[in-house]
Amino acid sequence: MAKITAGSKPYPIRHYVRIMILVSFAVLVLDLVISLASISIVKQQSTRYLQDTAKLYIDRINHDFAYINHYMGWTLANDESLNMMNAYDVNSSEFLKSNDNLHKRFTELQKNYGQEYNFFFYLKNQSFFLNCAPISVSYTDYLELKRQIHSYIEDKDVYAEFYSRWTPILVNGNYYIINIVPYYNRYLIGLISADSLIRPLRQINLGANGYASLVDENGTTISSPLSGNGKPLQQETGWPGLLQSRTTISSEFSNTTFSADMVIKFGAFEKIMIAQLLIMLLFFMVTSTICAVMLFFNKRVLGPIQNFSENLAHINEDGRSADFKSSKIIELEQASAQFKDLVEQIKTFKIAIYEQELEKQRIQLDYMKQQIKPHFFLNCLTSIYSMAQIQMYEEIENMAMSTAKYFRYTFQNGGNFVRLEDEIEHVRIYLEIQRSRYRDAFKYHIEQDEAVRGLMIPPLVLQTFIENSIKYAISRDPEVQIRLAVRRRTSAGEQVTVIEISDSGPGFGPRVLEKLASGQPLDQSKGTHIGIMNTLKRLEYLYLKKASVHFSNIEGGGASVILTLPDLPNTST
Repeated sequence: MAKITAGSKPYPIRHYVRIMILVSFAVLVLDLVISLASISIVKQQSTRYLQDTAKLYIDRINHDFAYINHYMGWTLANDESLNMMNAYDVNSSEFLKSNDNLHKRFTELQKNYGQEYNFFFYLKNQSFFLNCAPISVSYTDYLELKRQIHSYIEDKDVYAEFYSRWTPILVNGNYYIINIVPYYNRYLIGLISADSLIRPLRQINLGANGYASLVDENGTTISSPLSGNGKPLQQETGWPGLLQSRTTISSEFSNTTFSADMVIKFGAFEKIMIAQLLIMLLFFMVTSTICAVMLFFNKRVLGPIQNFSENLAHINEDGRSADFKSSKIIELEQASAQFKDLVEQIKTFKIAIYEQELEKQRIQLDYMKQQIKPHFFLNCLTSIYSMAQIQMYEEIENMAMSTAKYFRYTFQNGGNFVRLEDEIEHVRIYLEIQRSRYRDAFKYHIEQDEAVRGLMIPPLVLQTFIENSIKYAISRDPEVQIRLAVRRRTSAGEQVTVIEISDSGPGFGPRVLEKLASGQPLDQSKGTHIGIMNTLKRLEYLYLKKASVHFSNIEGGGASVILTLPDLPNTST
């Protein structure tokens, strides 16, 4: 009789159930430990990340404050505009001209540092207060600010309190951060609202109930009480408030009397642990159930399924079908037959998708080729050179700026869709460049409905047809008229965008017009008509054959192209 070794000793199902329970309990405890450790690590990493983010923002604001303060001080000491304004009556032409120069300087400064910054000047001799850049405060706040500025300036400690220090003040219930720079009897004032200053920090994810705020040196909150999601803060009471985990990060500004506080609330992380415990409990229950039915499924279900799986593994790249043996499960029999059909369909779909991808890549390559126009670039440089020879400096500036804008738009728009307004502006720039080259050879007119604002179209579509008009129309003696009209229309109960491009040139040739009208491809062997054919293919691909292009000649001379583009609700630029 053969010996039975210890390794081959059989055990009852209860034994395996006990083992599974012990393993499940160990996994449950391990998961609890890992959850607590994960929550702690995530809190630390999130806090460190937010500290670094806050520091970067605070450093930028400190730099902005320092530069603006220096700029105002330099302007007071060196800019003749304030001297002139201080010397003349407020209604004199000299005063108004100097005020205009000062307004331009600070409007440019405002563009560099943000529209939320406000700038004012005060002439003490004339008791005159006025903004020197566009303002974002309400009129009532402006009047109250004017009154407070007058009282501050009358105070002898204004230099010590405000100069080189951005200080919060309360105006009609709203907090603003102010800096007053004095110079003899004239003053420049920089102002920004506390909410505008703290807004970038509020856009950081601080948790559902986290918030960022500005606090003055007395601990008073000077920004609006809003949470990270933009809702008003609510006072936490009861057990939910006690269970909330929170971390406060305080960051100091340089040369100010206030600081920024960020309160991070990690309530969601504690929920992770509860969710994982519930998952482990469910895992334990499922494991126990599986142990009870394992023997039954092993013979009646798992065996045939394993055989079916092994047969699937025999399918190789040569396309040979597996030999599916008969089983007593009718679903597996049906699955075997359906799988064979599915394999054949997948092969067919793969071939079709591969061909479509090749066509898509070819169209995209043609589109990229159309973007690179070395001859046009060289012509622009030649024109600039010719202008330089005859010292046409203003024309050189316009031509160089237009050329830069043209190629910046061309190379930066690699997406499928752009704003219609940007495309029209690009066409306008292109036409202005051509007018600089051809002078009075043509005139253009652009019309667009207000309803088309915000619509999206493929990039460089209008450019292609405008270039065609320039190429074939302006070589004639009479002055050519080029017209671009964009309107919204209703077609078959749906809103569409209708774009008409026309010129007063010779029009399309009979053969070209016949092929375009019948949908036949144009001859591109000589390097012509590439742009038109590529544009038609792009429109067909992007609008799923729902866009239409109509070519015709205008009675009396000229070509006309009408594009009808449907709205795409889910276009991605």
